[in-house]
Amino acid sequence: MKKVELSKLSIDDLKKQVSSETEKLTKMKLGHKVTPLENPIQIRDVRKQIARLNTELRKREIQA
Repeated sequence: MKKVELSKLSIDDLKKQVSSETEKLTKMKLGHKVTPLENPIQIRDVRKQIARLNTELRKREIQA
C-alpha cells in the first residue's frame, strides 16, 4: 500500500491491517525456519508494511 492509500483508511481498518500483517509475518517467519522461502525479502517487505501502518496510526493519534 502506498502512503496515499493508507491515509484514506479509517483507524479501525488500519488496526485490522496491522493485526493481519502481524499474523502474516509470524507465519512467514515460522515457515521460513522450517523450509526456507523462495524469496526471503518478502519478510522484510511485510515488516516495512507493518511499520507504515503503525506510523499512520501514530500520526492520527497525535492529530486527535
